[in-house]
Amino acid sequence: MEHLGSPVRLWIWALAYLVVMLWSHHRGTGIALCEVKRGFNKTVIAKVWVDKEIRIGETDEDFICATLDWWPPNKCDYGTCSWGNASLLNLDLENPLLANAVKAFNPLKIRLGGTLQDKVIYHVGHLKQPCHPFVKNASLMFGFTDGCLPMSRWDALNHLFNKTGAVVAFGLNALNGRKMMSNRVVEGPWDSSNARDFIQYTVDHGYKINAWEFGNELSGSGVGTSISCKQYAADVIQLDKILKEIYKDFQKKPLLVAPDGFFEADWFKEVIRQTGPNVLDVVTHHIYNLGAGVDEHLVEKILDPSYLSREASTFKSLKAILQEYGPWSSAWVGEAGGAYNSGHHLVTNAFIFSFWYLDQLGMASTYNTKSYCRQSLIGGNYGLLNTTTYVPNPDYYSALLWHRLMGKRVLSTISKGTEYLHAYAHCTKNALSTISGIFTEEMDTVLKFSNAKDLKNLIASRRNKRSRLEYHLTAKDGNLHSQTMLLNGKVLDVTPEGEIPSLEPVTVDANKRISVAPLSIAFVSLPDVQLPACSS
Repeated sequence: MEHLGSPVRLWIWALAYLVVMLWSHHRGTGIALCEVKRGFNKTVIAKVWVDKEIRIGETDEDFICATLDWWPPNKCDYGTCSWGNASLLNLDLENPLLANAVKAFNPLKIRLGGTLQDKVIYHVGHLKQPCHPFVKNASLMFGFTDGCLPMSRWDALNHLFNKTGAVVAFGLNALNGRKMMSNRVVEGPWDSSNARDFIQYTVDHGYKINAWEFGNELSGSGVGTSISCKQYAADVIQLDKILKEIYKDFQKKPLLVAPDGFFEADWFKEVIRQTGPNVLDVVTHHIYNLGAGVDEHLVEKILDPSYLSREASTFKSLKAILQEYGPWSSAWVGEAGGAYNSGHHLVTNAFIFSFWYLDQLGMASTYNTKSYCRQSLIGGNYGLLNTTTYVPNPDYYSALLWHRLMGKRVLSTISKGTEYLHAYAHCTKNALSTISGIFTEEMDTVLKFSNAKDLKNLIASRRNKRSRLEYHLTAKDGNLHSQTMLLNGKVLDVTPEGEIPSLEPVTVDANKRISVAPLSIAFVSLPDVQLPACSS
């Protein structure tokens, strides 16, 4: 048997959620057989086939993205004020845990924006008004006055981004200069002068911005307010001209990203059509498919694979629109917190939420989504980091494992045997001929490896003794609402020096069955299957 040095990985999810990375030393095809124990004496056999020939999508290298928002400490939902000092304006930029958490991704894409971004003035250039912070005022849109970003704070933020290697996407104020009508629709053109001065300041100071985004949740019927397709498209074209002018001496200008709102097919289609070729580099949409943070059925929805699968229709529709009307554009999820209005404490910041989050990452990837921005890096009840202590919540480690293990090439998969099995496959991160995938299930799970193209040529992977690497994630004391995650039975926690812990696998005899505990997550890796879909 020829050893090709090309890893293979699978990530698996279902009701008792398991993420599995498979590696094999065999050339050609194989079979993934899942033996799922749904009870003490009941076992379900599920098969997963990976097509060795077809690559169905490709993500960016920095697929994992997280957001930083503008909400002040007195942003409250349902009587709970969960944002603390996590705003772009008051976040402790010198906190070593924050820097270490970002650096661990090498790089982490960070989207700066959110609901209040269309009320932010940049204290730069010819701006004559004073620079005031947001002030709570229930009579105003979103419950706050306009706010201001001082350039001293912008300098400090960029110092953090530079030292941590963050990839930055900045959401611009798209409402400046417009008139708010009584029906909550804004009219008139965008006043771009303040944004232009801000972009120019950014370039003059050598700050690297990967993408400039235009407005937040103004698409379709909008949130708080909206803009007509025709006017929005005209303003996007204006922003494109500004970027081309300011970055004219650069080999590559930053991406122009829009609309960063909830998906409405006709509105998205029309904006792409009206902006025309090669203007919109990225088309973004937001996801809060679990409902409000106060919803009593959040846990039930998270543990229901059929409910989570409904979001696939949005990904599918946007992919089709881009293929037909905007093949020059890519798709991002610009903001996704699952449950809107700041999430729900001990649900969206606890172990259980990794089932929703990892399934979203797998699903988005299969529809050629290039980047997925989690709301939030810190702040609210859905932060990857604790708002007060900056200590990572469970989803931080799920995101970090995905980033380090899952490659950008996405492969076609088929799973059969149980409705509780979802499967996703990727080529691995650091090699050409690899596979990665996702599965989860409700009880113990046993896996082999498969390929959909040639089921007759199954390879008996147990003929030769080899080892595999496994990363098993569980909740402390089996409590799904725990904010402490265990990796292979050991608590994941920052070191006394404030460093992110190493994520070490256990080595297992490849001849043994892969067993995954109930309501757990696992990445399992076995070396080298060569697949044509991963070799080019």
